[in-house]
Amino acid sequence: MATTTHTTAHASVTPVTSLTSVTSLTSVTIEVADPAAARRFYAAFGVEPYVRLRASEAHSTGFRGFTLALTVSGPATVDGFVAAAVDAGATVLKPAAKSLWGYGGIVQAPDGTIWKIATSARKDAGPATRVIDEVVLLLGVEDVKATKQFYVGRGLGVAKSFGGKYVEFAAGGAGSVKLALYKRRALAKDLGVPADGTGSHRVVLGGTSDAFTDPDGFAWEGPESHTPATQS
Repeated sequence: MATTTHTTAHASVTPVTSLTSVTSLTSVTIEVADPAAARRFYAAFGVEPYVRLRASEAHSTGFRGFTLALTVSGPATVDGFVAAAVDAGATVLKPAAKSLWGYGGIVQAPDGTIWKIATSARKDAGPATRVIDEVVLLLGVEDVKATKQFYVGRGLGVAKSFGGKYVEFAAGGAGSVKLALYKRRALAKDLGVPADGTGSHRVVLGGTSDAFTDPDGFAWEGPESHTPATQS
């Protein structure tokens, strides 16, 4: 169970010494109140290969401090994923629209997870598809530089880094979810929600070593803990 007080920066952290290094993010488990309903939603949305589901009644209010972001080929595909999510019960937080960086929209699943669907293309080069080019788990953290160093110390490789604003770690392999860091308040603003939140993050990250908790209260579990989660 991933539990923290979201507004408290840098919760207690598992020491790194004598621990096997984490080399990649291997799974993302979303904790939900109703796994059967969540499974139906994610199947209809079209993202079921990328997330696991686990039953949880953990208290959580407000912003949970993360989002899952889909990158797709063009605006029509963005619209298709947004429509599929809404038809399955999601709430639109930001309607799909053009921006300086491309085109995208933001929805919130019935279980509370926020999803961003975007493309860098401003125009369609072909018909809409159901193909997802990339999935990124974006964690909102209080201190991007400090959390980056924490993860580097755990063995994660940095793929992109923009000072104290954004960090993206190297993916574990083709088709895997990437891990990235962004400042919490900036992430909440981008998603169109207040930054405050308390209780559980309602997400658990799977890695290739022992269990630990990062400076912002995001919990990781080792490979031996992956089985109990229900694959959506």
